[in-house]
Amino acid sequence: MTQPTAGPRPSTPLPPAPPRLEELAPGVHAYIQPDGGWCLNNAGVLIGEDAVALVDTAATERRARALRAAVASLTPLEVGTVVTTHHHGDHHFGNAVAAPHATVVSHEVTRAEMARRGLAMREVWPATDWGDVRLSLPTLTFRDRATLHVGSLTAELIHVGPAHTTGDIVVWLPEQRVLFAGDVLLPGCTPFVLMGSLSGTLEAIARLRALDPAVVVGGHGPVAGPEVLDATRDYLLWVRDTAREGLAAGLSPLRTALRTDLGAYARLRDPERLVANLHRAYAEESRLPRDTEIRSAPVFAEMARFNGGRPVACHA
Repeated sequence: MTQPTAGPRPSTPLPPAPPRLEELAPGVHAYIQPDGGWCLNNAGVLIGEDAVALVDTAATERRARALRAAVASLTPLEVGTVVTTHHHGDHHFGNAVAAPHATVVSHEVTRAEMARRGLAMREVWPATDWGDVRLSLPTLTFRDRATLHVGSLTAELIHVGPAHTTGDIVVWLPEQRVLFAGDVLLPGCTPFVLMGSLSGTLEAIARLRALDPAVVVGGHGPVAGPEVLDATRDYLLWVRDTAREGLAAGLSPLRTALRTDLGAYARLRDPERLVANLHRAYAEESRLPRDTEIRSAPVFAEMARFNGGRPVACHA
């Protein structure tokens, strides 16, 4: 660790680029929302001969309507299924707008967390124009694995949490070797395990590597290849080592983050997440149970301090 320094002071960001569709295989598309920062998530579009499914939706009414229009540009079929990868609102607030008649599928823990938290994420960014978003709870849940058939496309839904959250699932298309990883993997962005588990994410990465994906769509950031598995693992191992040093020095997670040289990780989107990740790493290094809840509001305040007093920005 370096001597104490102020956290990075980012300049005012440019408006994000418009969303785009990327075809990954016949009938398989990624819906990418640049630049992948807070609440600018990705979605997946699976189009079969007689059915359409989405992997996640979007955070706001405006962005969910844009997703719906993008799907309509590909097919006249209505979305029949939405797979919600985890409980964070940027991935499901738009369910009722983007796919109002769809069956929503998730892990059983995700449904419980969605019901418990409701639309509370809006309070983190009250200035965001959320529009008319409503809670659309899953009507079909599972515990370990499920198989979704979208015409001739076969998608395996696999629970890999606790990782980013306690209920993460990924969507794996074995024939196409395409993995929709939710927020377990965030290409080009700083990982975020405050509400999940650092060690659990490392275990999830090992499981995902065994699938041998050729294409990885993370919950945020650009479409990537399997290299994102190693990049995420390496970052989390660095966080764990940094936490051990901070604990040994008797420093708080924030103080440790402020003293730490980010090196190459400074180039990742939203580097302030280091503070949150250290909170989770401290808890695990202190042998607290993996499901120990860490209050997010104080941690977000610390991330703002890391950013030189600038609030964590949402551009949805």
